[in-house]
Amino acid sequence: MEKEDLLACHQRIKPFIHNTPVLTSQLLNGMVGASLFFKCENFQKMGAFKMRGGVNSIMQLTKEEQKRGVVTHSSGNFAQALSLASKSLGVPAYIVMPSNAPNVKKEAVKGYGGQVIECEPTLEARELAAEKIVNEKGATFLHPSNDMDVILGQGTACMELLEEHPDLEYVITPVGGGGLIAGTALAAHFFGQNCKVVGGEPLEVDDAYRSLKSGKIETNITTNTIADGLKTQLGDQNFPIIQKHVDEIIRVTEEEIVTAMRLLWERLKIVCEPSCAVAFAAVQKEKNTFLNKKVGIIISGGNVDLGNLPF
Repeated sequence: MEKEDLLACHQRIKPFIHNTPVLTSQLLNGMVGASLFFKCENFQKMGAFKMRGGVNSIMQLTKEEQKRGVVTHSSGNFAQALSLASKSLGVPAYIVMPSNAPNVKKEAVKGYGGQVIECEPTLEARELAAEKIVNEKGATFLHPSNDMDVILGQGTACMELLEEHPDLEYVITPVGGGGLIAGTALAAHFFGQNCKVVGGEPLEVDDAYRSLKSGKIETNITTNTIADGLKTQLGDQNFPIIQKHVDEIIRVTEEEIVTAMRLLWERLKIVCEPSCAVAFAAVQKEKNTFLNKKVGIIISGGNVDLGNLPF
């Protein structure tokens, strides 16, 4: 991947995304002893950074492929992102969702114009259902995080952040499937000035932390975390980028995630989901690492069930 790939990607998707605001808080700065800059992707179209990768991956398909449509399996933000991106570009979207996915998410996908195909809530069932659509419709399968065009799209959030604050010393993102942190790491590498990238990950699903230690992609036996967007694991496209360009991954407890989430709601006055509070929780946990530094934090999304808040 080259600097030019990211620049071209950003130019391509600009008409279809928001350049989201960057917020600061003197109080939060004081609490952690650092200057924090929050890139608010909760204000992105469909409420999360995933719109970026969704649009870019569809735009990279041929006209013929676009006509046949795209398919993915996701119960969360990528399902919504791909549906809205497809609608914006006039492309059919088939979204395989587990039957136990929250109704609000299924309705959101339908509202954005995606066709929902329900399946049993296992990875195997999801993959089989997606494969069936590929075979029947000739649609192109797009992976939520392990796809170079998706990774480049996600990296544009960090590019915009560095355009506003070129002298950031760190950028922190949550880590789930690895698409956001891999894209962020590329952006920081090409556009930052010795800017380090750090991941925040729930202790309950610390596969990325273990993967960096062991040098191979690790899995989780249980996924008992409130950060529902971070239950997936790294892939063969994003892991090499993470190995090369990510400095470390900080693990946080469920209690630390909820505390961080609550602080963001109270102090920044924004709706953010548990998954994105993980990045801020990591900074709070390792204050000494970030003391007196300029730190960018990607607020990854704000799609939260308001009837089911943890505080």
